Amino acid sequence: MNAVSKPSEIDVSCRLPLLVLFISGAIWLVIGSVFALLASLTFHKPDLFSNSFTFTYGHLVAVRTTAFLYGAGIQLGLATTIWLFCRLGRTLLVQRILVTVGAAVWNLGVTVGVIGILVGDATGFDGLDMPGYAALIAFLGYLVVAIFAVLTLHERREPALYVSQWFLLAALFWFPWIFATANLSLVVFPVRGVTQAIIAWWFSANLQIVWFGLVGLGAIFYFVPKLTNRQLNSHYLALFTFWTLILFASWIGVPNSAPVPSWVPALSTVGSVLTLIPVITFALNLHATVEGKYSILTANLVSKFVLVGTFAFVVASVLNTIGSLFQVSQITDLTWFVPAKAQLNSYGFFAMVMFGAAYYIVPQLFGTEFPAPKLIKAHFWLATIGIVLIVLPLAAGGIVQGQLLNNPSNAFLSVTKTALMFLRLSTLGDLLIFLGHLAFAFNVIGLVRQYYAARAAELIAAATAEIGPSGAKA
Repeated sequence: MNAVSKPSEIDVSCRLPLLVLFISGAIWLVIGSVFALLASLTFHKPDLFSNSFTFTYGHLVAVRTTAFLYGAGIQLGLATTIWLFCRLGRTLLVQRILVTVGAAVWNLGVTVGVIGILVGDATGFDGLDMPGYAALIAFLGYLVVAIFAVLTLHERREPALYVSQWFLLAALFWFPWIFATANLSLVVFPVRGVTQAIIAWWFSANLQIVWFGLVGLGAIFYFVPKLTNRQLNSHYLALFTFWTLILFASWIGVPNSAPVPSWVPALSTVGSVLTLIPVITFALNLHATVEGKYSILTANLVSKFVLVGTFAFVVASVLNTIGSLFQVSQITDLTWFVPAKAQLNSYGFFAMVMFGAAYYIVPQLFGTEFPAPKLIKAHFWLATIGIVLIVLPLAAGGIVQGQLLNNPSNAFLSVTKTALMFLRLSTLGDLLIFLGHLAFAFNVIGLVRQYYAARAAELIAAATAEIGPSGAKA
């Protein structure tokens, strides 16, 4: 059996693939934000792209979603997973070159997918907009990364599995299952009728609730005890959270307004209510772990991101449960309340936790600090205020919109106009998030540039030191 690797050796072993994943994720965040702003602006100036086939609202939203979910979300999650597998297992990354190739292939697939959407090849399924040929490329890239991540876990030098490894390992297997199933059923060999809609809802919920939940909670269970220098209060409660999240959250997502047999949304509602069980156990476990140490979490910028993400996870889960109830869904379904919940979960929870993980991991990889530490603080406030300005107006606007729509005396056009005030606030939130993404990309890319510039300077100095004044070796 090989000796346990040192942390510095572990970081060097996974530096290259994580460099590709983190930088690519940062770039896709900026791209996604640009398209989010453009999509939002079409509500204020409908004729902005009236003569453009490429930049229709449907294309803009599909690119924004694809860039965030696949370009940024999956890559940041994979980078965090690989690093935690190596650190918790105290082992080197297996086949880092092939993992890097896999990350590059994934990015190629997402790029081809975005181009395909813009030229009109989108599938039309929310969250699964990439055309089939692009999805195949991305899928192959994911498999390469995931296979060697699993082999790294297998080669670990720490026999006991920490709870974070349970969550992350399940996520590695979960995505190819749901992604392949959805693409085969909806794109390659499309099923007929309402089954298409059910599978599309199932995939979206499993990606944004289960996969994001597994990776996000796995990261939280590592970073919170690490940053507070405390042991996790209960491994058993954490594993209970793990099993109940997988069991109950995997069959939610079908709205009560869906034109399907009534037992399908009813079953989804039951699952949504039962997901409160893992949420409550998670919150209790984390509170018992952090108790008396909240001041440490609020004093550290990395932990602030994680803390906001944790709070957003609980709130988003509660809103999802409330919104699934029939009496509430009669008002909130088919309104802006639905994207408000999705944004709070995917960005307020998952993205914020991944930002905290990136700000912790990237300096470890290079042994140096970020070139602009003040931008980290700026990013935190821009992201936090931005998500508040998106979620609160859209949720409130959705409730108002739903109440007006339930009154048959209100004209649909007048109801639509009432949402404009809320949409203007959400556009401001999109702008703040875009600025935050620029700060994140600047810091990540700047740190890498700073590191390699210093290495190049050292090599040049060492080479010139061997040459004397006459040009010969000293």
